[in-house]
Amino acid sequence: MATQGLISSGVSSFFDVDRSSTYRTGLWKTCPLLEYMFDPSIGTLLDFAGNSYDAAATTGDFVLTQATAGTAAMSTTAPGTLLVNAGSTTATHGANVQRTKSAFIPAADKHIWAEFNVSFTGVSNLNVQTAIGLFEIDTTVIGSSAVSTDNGIGWTSVTDDGVLLFNTEKATAAATRAATTIVSGTKVRLGFYVNGVTSITQYIDGVATGTDTATANIPIVALYPTFVCQSGGTDSPVLAVHGFRIFQLR
Repeated sequence: MATQGLISSGVSSFFDVDRSSTYRTGLWKTCPLLEYMFDPSIGTLLDFAGNSYDAAATTGDFVLTQATAGTAAMSTTAPGTLLVNAGSTTATHGANVQRTKSAFIPAADKHIWAEFNVSFTGVSNLNVQTAIGLFEIDTTVIGSSAVSTDNGIGWTSVTDDGVLLFNTEKATAAATRAATTIVSGTKVRLGFYVNGVTSITQYIDGVATGTDTATANIPIVALYPTFVCQSGGTDSPVLAVHGFRIFQLR
């Protein structure tokens, strides 16, 4: 490992040159994580390393809602991995998982950095319906093979071809950007930076991608980490969450 220091936009950080080749131009270079370590009052951090999953009623951090089928559990073979399993080859059947004890609300000057490290298996035909990101509480983020929630920032696919789109929606005012295509068994880092209520920049594997989202499509309600994995028919997909991190300024 070869660690280097970096100052970007007045923010100090350290990164590994070999393992984080896109860091200098990526999402986290402007996030004040080091400053937060010495003064936690500046922000709130959710750093999910995939080491626990609790969906117990009332006391659990997560809520699992089945669309007829679906499960969620920590992997017993892959370190630090939460598995969201559709558990079915029937279209629209699967699991809707939300971490409802972790709210993030876009607001002026309260910037948000978020990244989700995920992969899919059981998708040889790419017949998966999925949503990954921050969405309002909704037991059917995807319903009837369509994105049915009104507020969110994240990636969705409902076309049964593995094509992920970056969706931002404020009270049904939606914007869609190209993102990436699922490759079975291959990890992808899905990230975004919310600049207050001014713009949202998408990052794929640490690289800024596409055009920014405008104010009209930035939700200003409570949003929660969300993972939906449903079958599009034929396949019985499994969404592996290898960890995620979300930081917001207070």
